Parts: sequence; C-alpha cells; structure tokens
Amino acid sequence: MNNLGNINSEHETLKIIAVIPARYAASRFPGKLMQILGEKTVIATTYQNVVETQLFDEVFVATDSEIIFEEITKIGGKAVMTGEHETGSDRIAEAVQNIDCDIVINVQGDEPFLKTEPLKQLIEVFKNDVDKEISLASLKIRLKNQEEVENPNNVKVITDLQNFAMYFSRSVIPYPRETSVEHLYYKHIGVYAFRKEALLKFANLEMTPLEISEKIEAIRYLENGMKIKMIETDFIGVGIDVPEDLEKAKAILSRDKS
Repeated sequence: MNNLGNINSEHETLKIIAVIPARYAASRFPGKLMQILGEKTVIATTYQNVVETQLFDEVFVATDSEIIFEEITKIGGKAVMTGEHETGSDRIAEAVQNIDCDIVINVQGDEPFLKTEPLKQLIEVFKNDVDKEISLASLKIRLKNQEEVENPNNVKVITDLQNFAMYFSRSVIPYPRETSVEHLYYKHIGVYAFRKEALLKFANLEMTPLEISEKIEAIRYLENGMKIKMIETDFIGVGIDVPEDLEKAKAILSRDKS
C-alpha cells in the first residue's frame, strides 16, 4: 500500500496504521454498519475510503461480528476478530497487540466520509512531537447552532491555550454565564490517533467515574493524566447514529456523484 504517513523527514520513521472498530449491535441503530449506502455497506464504504487516502501502511477493521468480518474479507480487506468491548479504544487495543506499528489512527466505522486532510493533521502531531509528550490526538469542529450545542449526542470539548483537552462533556461547556464575551463551542469528532503504547496502557486502565457518568471514553485518558492534543478541523461529515443519519449520508453520496 502506498504510504505517505510513514515519512518522518529528519526524525524516526513511524509505521502508521488505521483501525476501524466495528460492532454489529448498536443501541440506537442495530446493524447500522451493514446498511446499504450507495452500492456498498456503510462499513465497506468507510474501509475503502480510508484505504484510498493512501496515508497508512495498513488498514484493519476490528470487530466482534462474523457478519462484519466476512463483509470486509470478501472485498479483499483486512479484518481482526476481537472479544466484546465497552469502547472502540478497548477493541482496537486488543486488535493491535500483535501488529507492528507506532501510531494507530482510530477511524469510526459509522463515519464513512472522513476526508484526507484531517487525518494528515493528526499524523503531523506525532511527526512534530519529538519528545513524545503527546499520548493521543483527536479532532474538534466549531459548533455554531445552539440546538447542536445543547444536543447531548454532540460531545463537547474545552481545551487549554495549547489546544490540549481539559474536559469532554455532553453538557454545554463552557457555561455562558458572562454574556459580554463570545462563547466558542466545539464538538469532539471521535477520530483518535494514538501512540501504540498509550493505547495499550489505556486498555489496562479501569473505567473511571467521570467516563462512566458521561459515557465518553476519552475522559479515561484525562482522569489518568494523559495528554490529548485537539486539532480543529472544518470537516463536516455524517456520523450514522440513527436511521435519519443514513438518509443524510445517502443524500451526500448522491450529491457528490451528480
């Protein structure tokens, strides 16, 4: 596979892979990854779009579903069977234990239209992190619609002045008590880039109280003192969480083909 991601100029060569966590069961939309989007399933569309970025040495789907495993292998893709896990990060950690790599990019299986540029930005974080201070990096996008800000399905993130995550929440953060200043709100897009050792460490940590409360796995890193670098992007995709989202994705696909 052609790889742009493992070139690290003056620094060490990094082997960079992408892993797509994919489970068949989903509380709000069971079987969503096997729904048809255009001429392919959602998971096949996501997999092939990630491969076509040509940013990775290898691309894998990590799943506990034989249906999804077979769907990927029949199109010539690489899939890894895992046990059942509460979070995508835990699933990926199991999948990569015996895979030789330095950086692991977690691409959500229900985000079929992720573009190349945000992935490049995440890779650059680690190329520039000579001292290896950053455990993982992720993406955020500005929210401008108040309804989206208040929607608990949109995970919000606040950062420090160096763009390291301070907290993630389904609540409105920051709280707009002072009305004389502009309040900026950012949605966390669940695409993570990990150092492999940080990912394996994560999987050995117990779920934390705030993580359990909010149901946001990234909080486990923060509660254990790990640094998350946030990269702002203007990418607007469609995360397929409910049936209505699938219709939006179909509309985007039809528009792009026209």
